[in-house]
Amino acid sequence: MMQALVEDFLQHLRHERGNAEHTQRTYSALLLRFTGWARLNGLLNWSDVRLKHLTSFLDHERNRKLGKPRASSVSRLSSESVYLQIAALRALYNFAEREGFLKDNVAQHLSLPKRWKRLPKSLSADDVTKLLQPIKPETPASLCDQAVMELAYASGLRLAELRAVRLEQLHLEAGFINIIGKGNKERIVPVGRTAIAAIHRFIKSGRPKLVRPKSPSTVFLTKRGTAFAHVTLWLRIKQRVRLAGIARNITPHMLRHSFATHLLENGADLRVIQELLGHATISTTEVYTHVTGKRLKDVHSKFHPRR
Repeated sequence: MMQALVEDFLQHLRHERGNAEHTQRTYSALLLRFTGWARLNGLLNWSDVRLKHLTSFLDHERNRKLGKPRASSVSRLSSESVYLQIAALRALYNFAEREGFLKDNVAQHLSLPKRWKRLPKSLSADDVTKLLQPIKPETPASLCDQAVMELAYASGLRLAELRAVRLEQLHLEAGFINIIGKGNKERIVPVGRTAIAAIHRFIKSGRPKLVRPKSPSTVFLTKRGTAFAHVTLWLRIKQRVRLAGIARNITPHMLRHSFATHLLENGADLRVIQELLGHATISTTEVYTHVTGKRLKDVHSKFHPRR
């Protein structure tokens, strides 16, 4: 019974708000945790839930130990996870109250804790050079990987945006692509010459060998001629990192962070970077000023005669 409202909420995220698949999966998992806890505690309807129940659940979550904690991690859930749990509950209740499913929004009294901003990790120029070195011999798959990597770094796209970009969104002769980002917001993103060349090469020599009768018009295709799933593209990028001989644990999002950090270090305006990344507010982009600020201090400490 409680799950029915969760499904309605997720449908709302999908079809009306246009949230990314990752956001939908995250909210689904978080709300499933709450409904499971509620069932164990004798709560079968959302109308039975009171603020005291929400706070009891959050206390339970704060003290819940991780199933298989990594050696480098703490044994309890991070404050970031609890923050997301509160955000999911508040979003659900806001939706339920607005649509008339619930009379009382008991989650409105939950206060979000201060969220610590993690500084994004970026790659050095040397690591980027290694990562973007073409793989020999060329195959349709390696040409696809090369185009993905070049575009990711050249334009700072999210992984979901890379997966979804379609042939009709490419305007390579003019040097840009149309991107449909979070919340179905469209933005125009420039593409550099090297990335354009890699995409052209893949479309001409690689993609035709991957296309099958039912292949979609997404630019990047798997060996089976299908669009990439989130995990599949992630693994392909991780494999490319290993082939480049880079020992660091590099995530696809680090290419996006590197794009923004390197632009800022070379004098780009923060507002322009905000537009390129598709951030809704400048405060999200401002985190990169901390990254470059640290780099400036490191350079000053290393080279200034009176350091």
